[in-house]
Amino acid sequence: MAKSIYAKAGVDIDKGKKAVAKIKKMVAKLGVKEIGKFSGFFPLKENLNKPMLVSSADGVGTKLKIAFMMGKHDTVGKDLVNHCVDDILVYGAKPLFFLDYIATGKLEPDAVSAIVSGMLEGCLENDFVLLGGETAEMPGFYKDHEYDVAGFIVGIIEQEKIVDGKTIQKGDLLIGLPSTGLHTNGYSLARHILFDQLKLTVDSSVEGIPGTIGEELLKVHRSYLKPVNELVGNGVVKGMAHITGGGFIDNIPRILPDNAAVQIERVWPVPEIFNFLCERGKVGKREQFRVFNMGIGMVLFIDKNHLSKVETILNESDELFYLIGQVVERKGKGQIKIK
Repeated sequence: MAKSIYAKAGVDIDKGKKAVAKIKKMVAKLGVKEIGKFSGFFPLKENLNKPMLVSSADGVGTKLKIAFMMGKHDTVGKDLVNHCVDDILVYGAKPLFFLDYIATGKLEPDAVSAIVSGMLEGCLENDFVLLGGETAEMPGFYKDHEYDVAGFIVGIIEQEKIVDGKTIQKGDLLIGLPSTGLHTNGYSLARHILFDQLKLTVDSSVEGIPGTIGEELLKVHRSYLKPVNELVGNGVVKGMAHITGGGFIDNIPRILPDNAAVQIERVWPVPEIFNFLCERGKVGKREQFRVFNMGIGMVLFIDKNHLSKVETILNESDELFYLIGQVVERKGKGQIKIK
């Protein structure tokens, strides 16, 4: 059979069909049978009085460059799912379904399959559905063997139970839940320090950091759904901040009332990758906490009278946590002070 003109232009429809066929087999594990149609349908079964849908969209950023360098694509899909889960979790929302977008210059079915398998793993672990998505082949737009991914999540919550931070006040405490590493932010600076300045490679080893640099940088962005769900269900969380792009400095103020500020003490064990990056890259203290999560991926605001209950719930969930600060009265422009 003669090669199609479209294939000669760089778009192989047959490879696209092969990729979709692989994806269909994987998503069948989640009970989704209609993938590949124009749209996806989701039956809304929650019996809520005033249901509110909560949605978010995000990507993985230049962490993808590490995946390209290592030829390893089975973790970034899970990164994407967990990041999106955490973004709607800050309001107490339960995730319902997820959709993805994968764009590449030349479609490689095995790479796409690996990406989607990571998404599926993330959906299964967080107990919701990968409803559908789009795979776009755009020759000349991306470099060979490179791609971009984006995720779109929809969750639900009872309107009166939305965690919005409005009741945060002076004297409230901040609980920090540890990250698994850089998660999905700060990779442009990390790559610049590690690969441009220090001339390391993904196969390099650094004292105090287990495994290779590449393995450390590809550690999966964790989901906080299970431990946080339990706390939200018990009504002991006033507000939450997912520490993503912008670090502590830009994310925490998003949940604070105008009259409130926070004092944070660096009492948690900071993973060595951050110490290495900040020391060798000469990253100043403020920039550290504006670019990286510095070992804390989620910050919870609680009433000090609920501390014992929160500690009990987190201990029962086998969740590590740290008391990292308190809310104070705002004086001046700044809302974040880190000791």
